[in-house]
Amino acid sequence: MLKDNTAPIFPEFNFAEGELLLLNKPYKWTSFDVVGKIRNSLKPLKLKVGHAGTLDPLATGLLIICTGKLTKQIDTFQAEEKEYTGTMVLGATTPSYDLETAIDANFPIDHLTIPQLHAATLPFIGEIEQFPPAHSAVKVNGERLYVKARLGEKVELRKRQVTVSTFELTRIELPEIDFRIVCSKGTYIRSLVSDFGKSLNNGAYLSVLTRTRSGHFLLENAFEVADLVGYLRNNRSTDLKS
Repeated sequence: MLKDNTAPIFPEFNFAEGELLLLNKPYKWTSFDVVGKIRNSLKPLKLKVGHAGTLDPLATGLLIICTGKLTKQIDTFQAEEKEYTGTMVLGATTPSYDLETAIDANFPIDHLTIPQLHAATLPFIGEIEQFPPAHSAVKVNGERLYVKARLGEKVELRKRQVTVSTFELTRIELPEIDFRIVCSKGTYIRSLVSDFGKSLNNGAYLSVLTRTRSGHFLLENAFEVADLVGYLRNNRSTDLKS
């Protein structure tokens, strides 16, 4: 677990019947990388393994993994409210809205005030519409948007309606701003950050993002991927039930 540096305590697993695993997704890993690690660690068991809610490669935090019969409930877990903390950089933009791509524009920020920044969050609380980032896993005609973006292809993005119940700025040391966001399934924090910058006639991109909660599941109760993988590999023939 994430609470301290002591060795994690693992329960008795029954993966075929179905297990819900809380994991802390590492930086630069895809959500599918984590699924693959868990699936490979369970061999020779042949089980369904899936995740409930994609995290971008540059994001970290809570990723819910389901195995066996519990994979049938992935849509239910995925639909639950999410909570994130992170950092945005004001005064610049990138095509991907995060650090995946280089800065393509800069803006002055000396004139912006702290009250002005806090007030700019208010239009983004409630039901809002947003475009997904061009560099995202959304599929258009069966192909991921990030594939098209990396090839330089332009695609028509469609707005989606999401709900943001909390958007608060927790630290302002320009150009950096820390935030906490509670939102519905399908909310793109990168898009929210980019739109926040635009609302100030400025620019912003996401530099750090961590998912801290999904439904009632908390990041503080998650296993580190390396710890869980090591345990599963060391106990394939003894403790793991098929």
